Amino acid sequence: MKLTSAVIPAVVAFIFAYGWYKKVDIFEEFLAGALENIKVSFDILPALIILMTCIGMLTSSGSVSLLTGLLAPAADVLGFPPECLPLTLLRPLSGSGALAMYESIITDCSPDSFAGRVASVIMGSTETTFYTVAVYYGAAKVKNIRHTLVCAVAADITGFIISCAAVRLFL
Repeated sequence: MKLTSAVIPAVVAFIFAYGWYKKVDIFEEFLAGALENIKVSFDILPALIILMTCIGMLTSSGSVSLLTGLLAPAADVLGFPPECLPLTLLRPLSGSGALAMYESIITDCSPDSFAGRVASVIMGSTETTFYTVAVYYGAAKVKNIRHTLVCAVAADITGFIISCAAVRLFL
């Protein structure tokens, strides 16, 4: 048996042993935690529904293709691969949409191409900003998100620009 296979059972056994030692009703604590997390899930559900609806509308309406077409000349001037533009539009919104777009870039251009490498760096250096803000701020019931959103979008844009520069510099 590999050591990595024994880590999770060992952690679970330690938790049970520690709970038994401290005379804590582990089952009751588990149920209380599960109930609290179900309440949090219901609290963030409206924000997730709105976000997923917006993503669906953007992709099926052709807006992503339209924006990609509009941004392609600027990307060409900057040396940014036009194949990665849809990824830059979807990444802040949806992890699964970005992953599908990434897979398409890798399939069409190859992983070792400039576009494939830039897409890989983008996937590793940017965040699903709007999804993350919706989930965490929704769970914490924070209403004023403007400073966070501005900083997070600025970080994503920086990640998009630097990804291209890093691939040119290092690869």
